[in-house]
Amino acid sequence: MTKTTKLAIYNREGKETDTIELPEDLFGEDVNQDVLHQAILMYQAALRSGHASTKERGSVSGGGRKPWRQKGTGRSRQGSIRSPLWHHGGVVFGPHPRDFSYSLPKKIRLAALKESLNAKYLEKNLLCIDDLKEKFSKTKEFANILVKLKLEGKILALLDNSDPSVFLVSRNLPFFDTRRAMDVNAYDVLRNNKLLVTKSAFKNLIQRIRQAK
Repeated sequence: MTKTTKLAIYNREGKETDTIELPEDLFGEDVNQDVLHQAILMYQAALRSGHASTKERGSVSGGGRKPWRQKGTGRSRQGSIRSPLWHHGGVVFGPHPRDFSYSLPKKIRLAALKESLNAKYLEKNLLCIDDLKEKFSKTKEFANILVKLKLEGKILALLDNSDPSVFLVSRNLPFFDTRRAMDVNAYDVLRNNKLLVTKSAFKNLIQRIRQAK
């Protein structure tokens, strides 16, 4: 029989109202750092712009005429003032635009997501809240919820099954970002101090992770 641990569920007032069971095959064990390392490198590589560019001798303007005749001047033979040997000449083996991104198997990406959630759970930086079905009209209303939950620093929120107004009023909050449970990845989770999930979002996350089993 699979052992279970429990995660508290809070309401808008910051009070514990219920608990949700966490299977111990997903939570509570040591974090697999190797899987996380592979995934983070992949996500960071995809963020690299790769726009660095240099001009080779054929791309530098000018240099169409031979600077002096081939022989008889006592100087070395030169064909163009845009040779890489000249000042303002072309660049040899310089960088050109490229794509640094690469992909890992889906099972590794989902395993990394599992490990990132487990890391937040072990750090006690994973909080679960009831689905926010009520409509919000002001940013201050939503900010008060974060204060009552004692959430500080960079916060990532997965607010599945919440009222659409939640996403509008939370846009102006500093160091606060939202994602859908179906879109979040390990890098999103780890680069934030706190992870706030609704009950529905947490169930969707567990369902995603189970796909890798």
